[in-house]
Amino acid sequence: MKYDLIIVGAGPSGIFTAFELNRSHPEKKILLLEQGKPIEKRNCPKDKTKKCINCQPYCNITTGFSGAGAFSDGKLSLSPEVGGDLPELIGYDYVQELIEYTDNIYLQFGADKKVEGVESKEEIKEIRRKAIEAGLKLVDCPIRHLGTEKAQEIYQKIQNHLMNNGVDIKFGTQTTDIIVEDGVIKGVDVTDSLKKTSGEKFYADNVVISAGRKGADWLESLCVQHGISHRAGTVDIGVRVEVRNEIMERVNNILYESKLIGYPAPFKDKVRTFCQNPGGFVSQENYDNNLAVVNGHSYKDRKSNNTNLAILSSHNFSHPFNQPIKYGAKVSELLNMLGGGRILVQRYGDILDGKRTWQNELSRSNVVPTLPDAVAGDITSAMPYRTMTNIINFIEALNTVVPGFAAAETLLYGPEVKFYSNKVEISQEFETNIKKLYCLGDASGWTRGLMMASLMGVRMGQILSNK
Repeated sequence: MKYDLIIVGAGPSGIFTAFELNRSHPEKKILLLEQGKPIEKRNCPKDKTKKCINCQPYCNITTGFSGAGAFSDGKLSLSPEVGGDLPELIGYDYVQELIEYTDNIYLQFGADKKVEGVESKEEIKEIRRKAIEAGLKLVDCPIRHLGTEKAQEIYQKIQNHLMNNGVDIKFGTQTTDIIVEDGVIKGVDVTDSLKKTSGEKFYADNVVISAGRKGADWLESLCVQHGISHRAGTVDIGVRVEVRNEIMERVNNILYESKLIGYPAPFKDKVRTFCQNPGGFVSQENYDNNLAVVNGHSYKDRKSNNTNLAILSSHNFSHPFNQPIKYGAKVSELLNMLGGGRILVQRYGDILDGKRTWQNELSRSNVVPTLPDAVAGDITSAMPYRTMTNIINFIEALNTVVPGFAAAETLLYGPEVKFYSNKVEISQEFETNIKKLYCLGDASGWTRGLMMASLMGVRMGQILSNK
């Protein structure tokens, strides 16, 4: 069968492309290809095993309907200032319009109506004053918190809606290549994700690639193979920090998520906080080649005694180096090697003292790790000097805004690496230099996070509706 549209990847950008085009043109034949499982069959055995067992052929936390979004903390950032570079492409004000439009779709499917970070204006001013004192910028960003478990319920409803309205979704289907003739996309080659059976071809007038962070490396190789214009983007490398809720209580209550940006000496690289989870849990995600990276979850109803957040250092490379994704993977591999294939955790005070952390030291700390199978060790033995220096100096600055954040027992987990550093050259309508081939979401390098990826999909659906 030939389709009007094939979408590769059922992450937020792919889902919302299908949703928006199906809503305006239900007669259009849409095929959504997903390597993983439907959302109701996605589960992580770690809840029972208490440790990661490296599920094969892919991690259910990163792969499946709604991508890593279904198992993230589930936060919608309602500001164009957060979530990537899309405003540079299509305009700040227009992105704000799309945020509001997309947010209403989430509300239709049951998102919490409460928006965090819009009250307590005087208290926010005081936090900003302290941030300025520390040389940091506080980014105003209202947050709609879905919650990890509630996000799964919302995406389940969206999945059911698409299937009930005629969108053809093929799970367990890995896209191996694209079919291009005379500079025009014609279709895709696929294979069974589990059986690796002989390939099958699907054809369409338009193809959208929305492979997510999980597929960023694959998309980069596709760019090289087919001459899709792209460039090396920013690679974000860092750690996930965990402290007691008491340390973050005031900021959590006022802002829910404090988005802070700094350019600490001596390198003046951009360093930022990301994905703050009050009462949350540190988690592990596995990528290709059993690469283990750290993340964080925040539930609506289930809470811990800790708050976790990422601190990410941005690095931009120039000629002749053009493989930032592989650079981030190599750093992750070194950290995984030191942890015996697991996430490393180290106390901040031990980093300053130049020593590794031992398990018996963790056991007597006020901060009880919420990732129980993390391995106590030495992150600094594998983290690049420049990145580690940026992180330490940023933590010291953040201590001015949040007294106690730089305490000796503050926990640092590594690696936290964001695989979206391949940036595809696209038009304002998201089309690549291959005609009728479009790239969206985090894999494209233009977005970061649920809301920006979702609204990029919404806009893609609108564009295709007018063609």
